Amino acid sequence: MADAPAQRPADRLADGYSSVALRFEKFWHRLGLGTGQERGWSIAAVLLAACFALPAAATLFMAFAPSDGIWNHLSTTVLPRALANTFTLLAGAGAVTLATGTAAAWLVTMYRFPGRAMADRLLVLPLAIPTYIVAYAYVELLDYAGPVQSQLRTFFGFTGPADYYFPDIRSAGGAVFIFSAVLYPYVYLAARASFVQQSVCVLEVARTLGRTALGAFWSVALPMARPALAAGVALVAMECLNDLGAVQHLGFETLTPSIYATWLQRSNLPGAAQLSSVLLILVVALLILERVARGGAGTHDTTGRQRAIPFETLTGWKGKAALALVIVPFVAGFAIPFALLLKHAFAYFGEALNSDFIAAARNSLVLASLVSLVSIALALFFGYAARIAKNALTDASARVAATGYALPGTVLALGLMIPLAAIDNGIDGWARERLGLSTGLIMSGTLFAVTVALVIRFLAVALGSIEAGLQRISPNLDAAARTLGAGSLSALIRVHMPMLGPALAAAALLVFVDAMKELPATLLMRPFNFDTLATHVYGLAAVEQFEQAALGSVMIVLIGLLPVLMLHKTIAEGRTGRSGS
Repeated sequence: MADAPAQRPADRLADGYSSVALRFEKFWHRLGLGTGQERGWSIAAVLLAACFALPAAATLFMAFAPSDGIWNHLSTTVLPRALANTFTLLAGAGAVTLATGTAAAWLVTMYRFPGRAMADRLLVLPLAIPTYIVAYAYVELLDYAGPVQSQLRTFFGFTGPADYYFPDIRSAGGAVFIFSAVLYPYVYLAARASFVQQSVCVLEVARTLGRTALGAFWSVALPMARPALAAGVALVAMECLNDLGAVQHLGFETLTPSIYATWLQRSNLPGAAQLSSVLLILVVALLILERVARGGAGTHDTTGRQRAIPFETLTGWKGKAALALVIVPFVAGFAIPFALLLKHAFAYFGEALNSDFIAAARNSLVLASLVSLVSIALALFFGYAARIAKNALTDASARVAATGYALPGTVLALGLMIPLAAIDNGIDGWARERLGLSTGLIMSGTLFAVTVALVIRFLAVALGSIEAGLQRISPNLDAAARTLGAGSLSALIRVHMPMLGPALAAAALLVFVDAMKELPATLLMRPFNFDTLATHVYGLAAVEQFEQAALGSVMIVLIGLLPVLMLHKTIAEGRTGRSGS
């Protein structure tokens, strides 16, 4: 019997490729990544998510690297005071915003009184004004040389600070007051949305069982709103941890300004990374506490019909008292600081409207537009990848990419600067060795670097809006597009994107406004001599030129008003059957 012919080299190579391909196919199958185009979207999502996780990983790597005993010094000098102040701010602002936001939301949702509709809109306006701007305004107003204390000394004939007592705005109490006045809308909006969606039947049953209106609130409405309230307080805490400008101006050293000072003023990058790791641990602890506070609670209606909320009408002194209670937070958080800003903006308009202001406004528009466009593109990618490649890895990649919003801007800037500086040093070393020239900084301290930082920080804002828009598009349209021969990318461009117009516009607006207001990451990552409106205002306030900073502050506030009012409208109209159907 003749021997079988020897296998040709080309056939052996083909068999080798087939064996490798089969092994990869089994590997992808074990990971649950699907086949074909779905697998490509999943792999790309994982790679992009790894880039988004790089700042936090780089910060932890630097923190645990050998540092010649720096940690011992920081843990005995800087850290105790910074942690104590941070916990004081978190506890104080959390408690005050919880009480203020919940009480205001309950009054506006369940009662009718003169001025209620107006108050409902006014209560959300403090979200449009950054905390650091409110801090600048209140220090200008209430400090020893400010108009309030000056008028008190003139009226009563006081000659010095020893003659009278006046609360110090540059203190722990002042910091808690300012942060609470600005951030209570986070709790208000969360509580308002929860109260609006709660079942009227449950509240009426509580009343028929002998509960008073206040008793029904404490025993029924408040426990049902616990998940929403926990989310609102968690957002307040995140904003407190992220802030740099307000606490610096108040002289109240929390972890964030400690990181800033250690990094830039003491030129100690490893020490700043170690403090940043403590702040990261605190952020994770807050997220866990928020989940625990939610308690896995959930409620739903057992009927498809919802009746309008049976408002209780308050008249006479009760109505006036209710209006006064809900107006006070707005006055403290928006009306007073914004009135002072407007006064100085008009009085010093000619001095403030100079070349520096115009350049800062132009840079803000360019940077915010870039961040918005890139964020929308990446959010659309992650949202669509999770839609067509439904597996745990793709979903986890989208969640990892969205965690940048929980990173304080100072930590994000530090974590991003470490790999960018390493890349710049590597390129420069190669160019010196091979070409005999220095390339300098290619990525660090450039518009690219600050854009990347803000995209990582605000991708979650765009992703939430786009995911909500994609959920409203029927999966049947995807199947119809595939039946007609469209690939996944073609279906995205020709089918989904035209239908996502409102969601894309809303996401772009939200990211644009957030990028305009962001201070810590922009301040640390911006190119040399590149000021935005936020850093322009920060620089003027740092040298006690609040009057010249007022015009830029007013612009930031006015730009922030539109998305705030849009958000309020969405929540206020969020109840089905609200007109009685």
